[in-house]
Amino acid sequence: MTHPEMEDRIARLIIGFLHLLGRLPPSVSHAACRVLGYLWYHLDAKHRNIAHANLKQAFGGERTANETTQLAIRSFQQMIGVLFELAWYSRMQLADLPENFSVRGLNHLHGAMADGHGVLALTAHMGNWELLTAGAALGRFPIHVVYRPLDFRPLDHVVTGLRARFGANMIPAARAMRKILRALRHGDVVGILMDQNVDWYEGIFVDFFNKPACTNKGMAILALKTKAPVVPVFLIRESGRFVVEFQPALPLIDTGDTSHDIEANTAQYNQAIEAAIRRYPDQWFWVHQRWKTRNYCPLPDSGSGGISIASGDGPC
Repeated sequence: MTHPEMEDRIARLIIGFLHLLGRLPPSVSHAACRVLGYLWYHLDAKHRNIAHANLKQAFGGERTANETTQLAIRSFQQMIGVLFELAWYSRMQLADLPENFSVRGLNHLHGAMADGHGVLALTAHMGNWELLTAGAALGRFPIHVVYRPLDFRPLDHVVTGLRARFGANMIPAARAMRKILRALRHGDVVGILMDQNVDWYEGIFVDFFNKPACTNKGMAILALKTKAPVVPVFLIRESGRFVVEFQPALPLIDTGDTSHDIEANTAQYNQAIEAAIRRYPDQWFWVHQRWKTRNYCPLPDSGSGGISIASGDGPC
């Protein structure tokens, strides 16, 4: 058996498993999410510690220790829910979407699309972000999603297929610029996840929950280059349904000072994501090391090319 044949067989097994999992009654799935999330939280010390460190940074003295623990547990449970919901979604048909999904604020998207420059949809790992493209199917607008392929190719094949099953076009992050620009020229929507840490050479340090976080500067560069409006959109769980919520377009800061404008616009994007997380704190991906990358500071005569890693938490 060739390597591609083996990958295809594994992908088929994963799909079969998801279809079986998707047959579970909702009451059973919800109970399993609660139990498995609770066990994950207590058994995985590494990610439990990351989550607590992140929550401490985000909320500080706003919450008691018990409140923080309960919030962390709920976040682990909702992450387990992503798997069960993907399984359920894998068996769903287009006609089933209106019963399970709703779209809020679609007028914000339509207003932004009216300019004819396309739209950059700013989003994050909120709720079940993997199902966000269902909003495009309901709203009947073309969407392209920039994503980083998973390392395990059979699983990547399955997940990419689920994301694209109702018409979304998937754009791998590597060498994505040309495809993004083409989509925007056609007036389409391009979705980009913006809430993850990046390496220092890919991003810029702007505040996220009052601490500088290395944030991808690509969206700000695209917005300044194309004048495409940036519209925040998040998929949240609300009252037993999934809600795709579009927010008003963020004003483009374009003073002519490129460095300043990239930083100022990227700061706006972080603020929009932070505001969404504050509204639904248990629905964000708290196990991610958002502040992992440290600032790099110019140090003349350092003997290392004039660059050194800052040891502190703040800007250089």
